[in-house]
Amino acid sequence: MKKLTFKLTVFFLKIVSLVPFRLLFLLSDVLYFFLYYLIRYRRNVVRTNLQNAFPEKTPAERRGIEKKFYAFLADMIMESVKSISITEKQFRQRYRFENLEAITHHLEKGRSVVAVSGHYGNWEWGSLGIGMELGDQVIIVYKPLSDKDFDQLTRSIRSRFGAVLVPMKQTLRKLTQYKHRPFVLALVGDQTPTREESHLFLPFLHQPTAVYLGVEKIAKKNNSAIVYFNVDRLKRGYYICKIKPLIEFPEAADEHEITRLHLAELENIIRNKPEFWLWSHKRWKFKPAEDL
Repeated sequence: MKKLTFKLTVFFLKIVSLVPFRLLFLLSDVLYFFLYYLIRYRRNVVRTNLQNAFPEKTPAERRGIEKKFYAFLADMIMESVKSISITEKQFRQRYRFENLEAITHHLEKGRSVVAVSGHYGNWEWGSLGIGMELGDQVIIVYKPLSDKDFDQLTRSIRSRFGAVLVPMKQTLRKLTQYKHRPFVLALVGDQTPTREESHLFLPFLHQPTAVYLGVEKIAKKNNSAIVYFNVDRLKRGYYICKIKPLIEFPEAADEHEITRLHLAELENIIRNKPEFWLWSHKRWKFKPAEDL
């Protein structure tokens, strides 16, 4: 029964992915109504996160961000479905890079790059975009889904245009396969560690926030240049990925300096356009030990 449900779901998603963007966004408007007004998907989580992140804003201002976030979430869901069948030509018309040479000039010199981003903008299209430009030179680290069938589906979609996906716990094993060629390691820097992995808390959006140290550990180990991916939305269905160099020689960086830097970069981006971050995520599950 589970297999049949999965196959029917995939068939339905493939059919939806074939509709033109104009109709896709009409479906997104309907989805927004269901998510926000009927299902009220994680409304308490979103409101709590916004209140804690923006105590200086009025309730009306936070409510405005809330509604814009849900509208964007619906769009991103439908755009992610579109990823199943979107052609390379269609994708290039809607997703482009700014300053890609911040990566390519390192690769041409035989040097690897760590690219860090967050759950901001359409991060799902980010996987397609960088894979389209650099193919299997790109290794994207991700957290596997608990359902193996849907995990495989997600991997196949994200890697459609050439990127290589690797589960988080297999990252170092995969990197050993690339030790004789330069690569781009793409990491999402705002994942939530488990309680056992929450060793470092840094200020982020007015709150002590548990952070992973993977970006700085891997970059220092390989002395890879670090860049930031800011996936900014221009309008519905159109994005630009702005690539910003952060640190060229991480070996010289102080402990936690890299983590503080990429976290501060994400916070600046969120404060500029807050509606495009994943506010429905339970980002602040844990507090520092002294606050427990």
